[in-house]
Amino acid sequence: KTLMVDYSNLDALKMTEIGSDKIAVIDTKEGKLEKLVSVGKVPHPGRGANFVDPQFGPVWATGHLGDETISLIGTDPEKHPDNAWKVVRTLKGLGGGSL
Repeated sequence: KTLMVDYSNLDALKMTEIGSDKIAVIDTKEGKLEKLVSVGKVPHPGRGANFVDPQFGPVWATGHLGDETISLIGTDPEKHPDNAWKVVRTLKGLGGGSL
């Protein structure tokens, strides 16, 4: 069950579940699950970072509590539909848990 909160200026809300290797992308306007994205071991439940990747366009990055990788997930379904809501790049970090 997904409980919605009114974040009226956001198009999508990214969420994680502790113990999972998935990130749920939720369409907050429709209140529906958009996609489950498979990532590294136990994605960090924090906010991550948003930036524009020079190759893949707008992305959201999150580290993992269970490994040292950082997943970059495409976040622009209108201008970059081939990259939207999937891992477009995985970076190796210095340790699990944060960016």
